[in-house]
Amino acid sequence: MTIVFSAGRIIANQHEVVVRLDGTARVSLQAAVDDITLLGKGANVVTALGSGVNWSLRLDSEQQLKDLANVIGIAIQ
Repeated sequence: MTIVFSAGRIIANQHEVVVRLDGTARVSLQAAVDDITLLGKGANVVTALGSGVNWSLRLDSEQQLKDLANVIGIAIQ
C-alpha cells in the first residue's frame, strides 16, 4: 500500500515500511515492521528504532496513521 503525505510517500506491507521523501536529495528511510512504533492522540508519528535503525516521521493526519496501522498490523499507542 502507498500512503501519500505532504513530505513524500510511505510504501508499506506486512514486513517493512519504506518512506520516500520528496526533494532533490531523494531520501529513503526503511525499517522492518518489528522496529516500528505508531504514536497517535494528535501526534501522528511513526518511529523506527532498533537493528541500527533510528528515525521518526510526523504524518499529516490521524487517518494516514490508521491506514498504516491497518496495513502493517500494529496498534496505535
